[in-house]
Amino acid sequence: MQPLLSAVSLALLACAAGRRSPPLLMAPPHVGDDPLPPDQWYTQQLDHFDASETRTWQQRYQVNDSFYQPGGPVFLMIGGEGPASAVWLVSGTWIDYAQQYGALCFQLEHRFYGDSLPTEDMSVENLRYLSSEQALADLAAFSAAMTEQYALPEGTKWVSFGGSYPGSLSAWYRLKYPHMVHAAVSTSAPLLAKTNFFEYLEVVNYAIHAKSGDECYGNVELSFQAVEDLLQDAAGWATLTDKFKLCSSLDGTNSNDVSNLMQNLADLWSGVVQYNEDNFGFRGGSKLANITINTLCDIMNDAGTGSPLDRLVAINDLMMDAYEETCLDFSYDSMIAAMRDTDFSSANNTGMRQWIYQTCTEFGWYQTTESADQPFGSRLPLPFSIQQCVDVYGAQFEQTFIDAAVAATNTDYGARQLPAKRVVLVNGSIDPWHAMGIIESSDPDRPAIFINGTAHCANMYPAREEDLPGLTAARQQIGELIGKWLQED
Repeated sequence: MQPLLSAVSLALLACAAGRRSPPLLMAPPHVGDDPLPPDQWYTQQLDHFDASETRTWQQRYQVNDSFYQPGGPVFLMIGGEGPASAVWLVSGTWIDYAQQYGALCFQLEHRFYGDSLPTEDMSVENLRYLSSEQALADLAAFSAAMTEQYALPEGTKWVSFGGSYPGSLSAWYRLKYPHMVHAAVSTSAPLLAKTNFFEYLEVVNYAIHAKSGDECYGNVELSFQAVEDLLQDAAGWATLTDKFKLCSSLDGTNSNDVSNLMQNLADLWSGVVQYNEDNFGFRGGSKLANITINTLCDIMNDAGTGSPLDRLVAINDLMMDAYEETCLDFSYDSMIAAMRDTDFSSANNTGMRQWIYQTCTEFGWYQTTESADQPFGSRLPLPFSIQQCVDVYGAQFEQTFIDAAVAATNTDYGARQLPAKRVVLVNGSIDPWHAMGIIESSDPDRPAIFINGTAHCANMYPAREEDLPGLTAARQQIGELIGKWLQED
């Protein structure tokens, strides 16, 4: 789910520069010409926690009732930090489970993303209605309304599904509204909120080693050291401007521009690692489909391409082609200007303003280089991410505020001590977000499945022949747990 990269977190910055959707967002599979369920609309409360606030808005959802057997369960796919594609109503592993158990399937789009727009714009005043707590209350209200609308029999069991940030929501929905949802599948879910998420790049380091070995890692480190060396003088700035096809001339005295450039270069690796071999063919034929860690490492280990710096340039060229970019926009001011745009209809509305607001007010998860156990230099300190919160949303969003918000989130949901039953927590060893999740559990009512060799949300995509045996086994285990839990009162 990519989505989940950001202007304040590793993937988010590149995203804000035009390369990525939000950091945790999981890409929908592609199903060719299969008919898709139409969009439908539910009248939702603007504020579930203030009885004096009576405004409502229209929340988008989709339904697939083709597998439903009377008396069967209801499966709910939770939307996240991007549009809720109806493709998920006809494809994905959860649809296999729905066929197996005769489930009625819903997908509910997250407030403030896609076409589910509760307010006139995205002003800071209006964004106060954007939170995980409001989103969970949306799920509960929707579930209650659909139970009535479809005349579901008493005792109908609901099972929630989500990957990435929606994976967190799936677990938290079971925690906060256990009377509404009987069981939850929580995939690639960051459950520990943390301001300084330096572990993200540590897992990228691990993934490069695990997939391609020490040589590739060493060359990546050398390439970023070469960039650091060129940042020392004006001649080096000109070289970097030319080699990386920057949209404007680099001024190495502008620390924000330098950090933003380094964020984009690091994201050449982190974005590929996060979705490594995760069935990208189902994204609809994107050029990214066949770009993996091994693809990048083959370039980094090819001495015929030139120096390590030249090899990093070749990777940048490859990714610019994949994203159909003519130049690399690294301007901090340009990024901030786009994120300040409050118009839902603007081309700048990629979901980044909304998602980064959530990181500033709930989660943190700023992917920094404040660890020696990563190859990307030292130009992504925590203050760079904090400054973006201040510059986009206001002076009050400084680190003390964010730290307090992060602490409150962990207190509210329990972080890695998640006190919920009938929740299965699924993660992959290559996915950097597993560092914020639960990968071990001795509680049979809250099992953890850790899949060696897979990345972000791999178990949610449709199965294919080349899937790792551990991934196939994980899908089967999840299906068996759902069946077991559906038999419980």
